[in-house]
Amino acid sequence: MGKLFAAILVVITAVSASFIIAHTWWLPTDISVLGIGIDHQFGETMMATGIMFIGSQLVLAWFVWGSRDTADRMVKIFPGGPTPMVVGAIVIVAVAIVVLSLVGSKVWAGIVMAPPDPAAIHIDVQAEQFAFYFRYPGPDGKFGKPHPDLIDDGSGNFFGLDPANDTAARDDIVSASLVVPVNRPILLTLHAKDVGHSFYVPQLRIQQDFLPGIVIPVQFTATQVAKPEIVCTQLCGLGHFNMRAYLEVLPDSAYQAWLTAQSQ
Repeated sequence: MGKLFAAILVVITAVSASFIIAHTWWLPTDISVLGIGIDHQFGETMMATGIMFIGSQLVLAWFVWGSRDTADRMVKIFPGGPTPMVVGAIVIVAVAIVVLSLVGSKVWAGIVMAPPDPAAIHIDVQAEQFAFYFRYPGPDGKFGKPHPDLIDDGSGNFFGLDPANDTAARDDIVSASLVVPVNRPILLTLHAKDVGHSFYVPQLRIQQDFLPGIVIPVQFTATQVAKPEIVCTQLCGLGHFNMRAYLEVLPDSAYQAWLTAQSQ
């Protein structure tokens, strides 16, 4: 029975390793400037954890194969009990986590702590049950001030703007899709109207939560014309399954034409 269990462990390990090596689980095509560094770090993490997984499974199979009970031999208790092995495993895992964290901190800091590009196109993003809305400054280049008490989804005032008394709000553009030009830096400011949501675009290698009461900046530069989905990955209510929008990455001329059409 021990030999059979050991053989099953080896087969499971080999099959699992083949999926990892073949990249059958990999993310969709990267269309972001930041994606190269993220994918590289992701690959290093998977390689390190994959080696640890394969090694631990093979060691387990070896123990099962060589330490089984027979009619003339009983398995000896490991000297000192299981404590040395448990401590050793904890130390190995802890060292691996620390090393991977230190190596990945450079990529993380380059994304999260980088100052906004002065030339970035600023887009305000609001999430609510169960939709995303995107606001652009109009020809004046200024956002109108939002007033939470004026929010009225029925009339399309998703951001609570007051165009009657705020001149900057009169030309703000509100869209149900996130439209951006290719190869231009983008700065999003994320805020939630009600509960926690998430902004997830795997093609950009971005997944950022919305937190009520907190404005969260997100930066990216799309490198290819594309139309991927934006989905919410936080369980936010009964309609969560249908909370999605589209990111439309357009050539600059098409983006300018879209802005002009929205302003009319």
